[in-house]
Amino acid sequence: MARQTRLSTRLSAASLVHLGAPRLADLLIEAGAGNANLKRRLRLELAAEAGPALLGLEINKRLTALATARTRVSWRKRGELLQDLESHRLMIVERLAPDAPAEALAVFVRWFDLYPGLAARVKDTKGELALAFETAAPDLFVLAEKAGETAARDLTDALRRRPQDYGRWIAAAGEAVGPDLARNLLASLDAPSTKTPAGRNLVRRLADRAQDLDLWLSLVTPEQAGSPDVAADIARRLLAAGRIAEARAALEAALSPSPLNRRWTFGRNPRDGAPRLTPAWEAASIDLLDAEGQREEAQTLRWELFERDLSAPVLRDYLARLPDFDDVEALDRAFAHAAAHPDFEAALRFLMDWPAHREAASLVLARPREARTLGAKAADWASRLSQRFPEAASLLAD
Repeated sequence: MARQTRLSTRLSAASLVHLGAPRLADLLIEAGAGNANLKRRLRLELAAEAGPALLGLEINKRLTALATARTRVSWRKRGELLQDLESHRLMIVERLAPDAPAEALAVFVRWFDLYPGLAARVKDTKGELALAFETAAPDLFVLAEKAGETAARDLTDALRRRPQDYGRWIAAAGEAVGPDLARNLLASLDAPSTKTPAGRNLVRRLADRAQDLDLWLSLVTPEQAGSPDVAADIARRLLAAGRIAEARAALEAALSPSPLNRRWTFGRNPRDGAPRLTPAWEAASIDLLDAEGQREEAQTLRWELFERDLSAPVLRDYLARLPDFDDVEALDRAFAHAAAHPDFEAALRFLMDWPAHREAASLVLARPREARTLGAKAADWASRLSQRFPEAASLLAD
């Protein structure tokens, strides 16, 4: 007697194949009757089999329907809408683009054109709609690179229409916006593109991707240049280009009062209305000292910043530049400084994260009253110390 083949009831592509095409088709029609997204996906798949012309037409029909709709989308329906958008994005990128990149780019730009209208009528407290478009941004610019200069005009027109949105999407796309594409887009944009703050931001992001430092610098306003964080960004770019004197001037610009600056204390009381220097400014100033050959001064500043902030990255940077064996002595000095630091929690966090568990346990035992005030924040530290330093762990757990 022949042995009967046993088929698995676990759902998988391999197991469903045994149902045969006719039965699967019936099941899909049945499921699609109650699922609009599935029905649309099936139509898209049929259109894709017929060729790019029909697929592009089918996608455009749905994009038109979404663009002209005015009904508010509740949080209950938001998931279905996001799934619908994702389905069409995949069809554009995976099915239409390989055969017709120019047409796919035009359709994809229309897909991105949906954002303002959808943002106005979709209840999206979690920011999922905005995230869906930011996640799709790399695909758009990769496709634009493949589509060629002529096809990229569709994208240039879109940049002119909505510079604020595209400024954000260029940032989200990151490396997907290559230098050549960025230069082509910059060349296609006209002078009025920089007349508004959103336009200047867009062009600045493109200049960044095009590696055009002078254009990028020209779009930084004097008020922005006075901000410590912006000054640090400017200085880092100039240092990378070997323009050391300009980098110093950029950092010094943040020492003057500016409407965008916070007051500067740098560990002291505010004075002279100067801005508060930020960690980014301080880090850039250290890099500048190194570039100028003032390595001892840079090391001194690194140590001072560590003493103030108990910053592990700053300390590692400091130790990496010391001669052999000097780093061991400096690390002991750093641990001793942490043990006497007035901010007990910051000191313990530094020692635990380094990691220096023996020194952390000693700190807890030396300052038990402060250790008991940490409460729930100390639970993780206590568990990490419990095996080798049970007494310290017990104090933290109390």
